[in-house]
Amino acid sequence: MPEQPIAFDNSYARLPAGFFARINPTPVSAPALVALNRPLARRMGLDADWLASADGVAMLAGNALPPGAEPLAQAYAGHQFGGFVPQLGDGRALLLGEVVAPDGARFDLQLKGSGQTPFSRRGDGRAWLGPVLREYLVSEFMAAMDIPTTRALAAVTTGEQVFRETALPGAVLTRVASSHIRVGTFEFFAVRGDTDRLARLADHVIARHYPNALGPLSLLDGVIARQAVTIASWMALGFIHGVMNTDNMTVSGETIDYGPCAFMDEFDPCRVFSSIDQRGRYAWDEQPRIAVWNLAQLATCLIPLMGEQDAAVEAATRSVHAFPALYDAAWLHAFGAKLGISGPTEADRPLIEDFLRLMAATEADFTRSFAGLSDGSARAEFSDGAGFDTWHARWQKRTGGAPDTALMARANPRRIPRNHRIEQVIAAAVEGDYAPFERLYDAVTHPHEDRAEWSDLSAAPLPAERVCATFCGT
Repeated sequence: MPEQPIAFDNSYARLPAGFFARINPTPVSAPALVALNRPLARRMGLDADWLASADGVAMLAGNALPPGAEPLAQAYAGHQFGGFVPQLGDGRALLLGEVVAPDGARFDLQLKGSGQTPFSRRGDGRAWLGPVLREYLVSEFMAAMDIPTTRALAAVTTGEQVFRETALPGAVLTRVASSHIRVGTFEFFAVRGDTDRLARLADHVIARHYPNALGPLSLLDGVIARQAVTIASWMALGFIHGVMNTDNMTVSGETIDYGPCAFMDEFDPCRVFSSIDQRGRYAWDEQPRIAVWNLAQLATCLIPLMGEQDAAVEAATRSVHAFPALYDAAWLHAFGAKLGISGPTEADRPLIEDFLRLMAATEADFTRSFAGLSDGSARAEFSDGAGFDTWHARWQKRTGGAPDTALMARANPRRIPRNHRIEQVIAAAVEGDYAPFERLYDAVTHPHEDRAEWSDLSAAPLPAERVCATFCGT
């Protein structure tokens, strides 16, 4: 057993007062390990056997702190559904510290559901098992698809209940990210007119994520470029984040906060799942527009650091206005790959968009329609067989009858963590049965493998199985 199980180097904790509140996690009565991501532990240079030990589980639950941990709750603000909240912050999460992997990569190690903090806003600071398992499954599927994302290192139950509409089993998720700094972190200092701390934050982000950036404007350009790729990647998977508030958009470009997120079954570009998104602000086809809106808030925060203000406003505006072109290029690359078109051009956009329109008109399954192009099963997803045949002939002509099947295989998962399967996993886990979780986790972290034993997990839901609403779980 190592004497020093985790070597911390906590750069965020070295920032001045005002960036966070120092507070320890609240111990729980009976922590038990549900899942441990051993490949991720190895990636980070952590001892997975120690993490699975009684001492490791105690740390993962917040009952014990390893040497060098400096737990803190980060402060941030945010626009939530367009309305500004000047103080949010980590209300149920604590950054234990930062780990530097053997290759020099830096990772935040955060406990989510570890108890109340000064930012809890009357919340209990806890998480229940359902949202923990949802985030574990979805974030690790995203990682398997090479989508920029936070990761799940471990999930533990607490031996205690949390109370939402009813009593539910408590749990803690250990989340890993290249950082947890958000657009809302910048808003927190900007709204207070604290340019000194705003400048310190910008310098910290540049050093950590954009070492080649030459200043605040260059930082903004870097964030915009990364978010363009991330959002296009979401769209190509039929993924709906559900709560694209500015406090849920990272400056690293990683997908964060898998609350009421969902993947579409039958395709509808206006699809909304989140129970709190009553007006469709964060629908699938609204996500690129909302990204621009969020990035404009970041630009507004950075303008005071950019020198002469009229020139700064013009420069920042140009940067934000560059997002659509960057996004369109990333979108074309992502969807071109799904059709086996290497190096797609604007001339290919109508072919892609017509396929999406045909899918929407016939409510074809998003994942199965694209995956089925490789094995000839796609036509069965369309009630308009003649319409599909017409489109298919155009696609065959464009690809010369020989699409890049390797490219398609990487871009089109055979299965996703479908909403109804996640709900089935959660229902079983609440009863103490984790076998469905383990099976679904294995399947969605190998999304390109077409194994017969996972065929049911690739199937679209029956009408009675459809999940039409998802919930934050807070």
